[in-house]
Amino acid sequence: MTMETRTLTVAGQTVEIAEAGTGAPLVYLHGFADVHAASVEWLPFHDALARRLRLVAPAHPSCAGSSEDEDIETIDDLAFRYVETLDALGLDEVDLAGTCVGGWIAAEIAVRHPKRVRRLALIGASGLFVEESPIGDLFWEMQPRDGTNYAGLRRLLFAREDDAEALKLFPDSRTDPERELSRYKTMRFLSRIGFSPPYFYDRKLRARLHRYTGPALVVWGEHDRMVPPAHAEAYRAGLSGATLHRLANAGHSPHIEAPEETARLIHDFLR
Repeated sequence: MTMETRTLTVAGQTVEIAEAGTGAPLVYLHGFADVHAASVEWLPFHDALARRLRLVAPAHPSCAGSSEDEDIETIDDLAFRYVETLDALGLDEVDLAGTCVGGWIAAEIAVRHPKRVRRLALIGASGLFVEESPIGDLFWEMQPRDGTNYAGLRRLLFAREDDAEALKLFPDSRTDPERELSRYKTMRFLSRIGFSPPYFYDRKLRARLHRYTGPALVVWGEHDRMVPPAHAEAYRAGLSGATLHRLANAGHSPHIEAPEETARLIHDFLR
């Protein structure tokens, strides 16, 4: 399905929006193995979602065509900016989904502004501090072994490091300049909110999850080595309206490893 892009001006900053499909909108916040990041195009998961709804995917600050935005220093800054983005999109109440760091952002929006989130879907979301289940070190694995080997990164993000889709997104070689730049820009964004402690989490978020009482879907790969499955249980327990689905053959990227099944879970949830 064709991905159309446009830009919005939000608080003086440019935000790139990718869209596809028709019908009720789903605002989707991306992760690293995702559109606006390791991919510059829709992936099969996004195509599957857009068959039955209008998919609206903003690029995080500094990602794709969005401004870097030097005012974004904390997750609180980012959540506020996304509320301003929803305002600019004319969306007062939304269905909201996110993968990895996008799921973290979605959860932060939901606990701060619960009346603006109709339904919440989280896929391998970071964001929580779970004792004895630390989040994996993405920044370490972004450094290739021997200069070209990204097996450690693929192992962190996927159930199998030799998965065909994993190798497409993170091959053991240089890719085209557009994709290399997109990955680099995403890492700059992630370092802004996730590099210094707390590392990819907000200690306060877990205690605030109760503020969102609407329907929630938590989707997790059983072999997630980036955000361990204990975090899925913590989200399920903290969100009173949550249902948890585990995918047996997936790691941190079920939207890549099981795109049709993950999209079906979201469609069923929204319906």
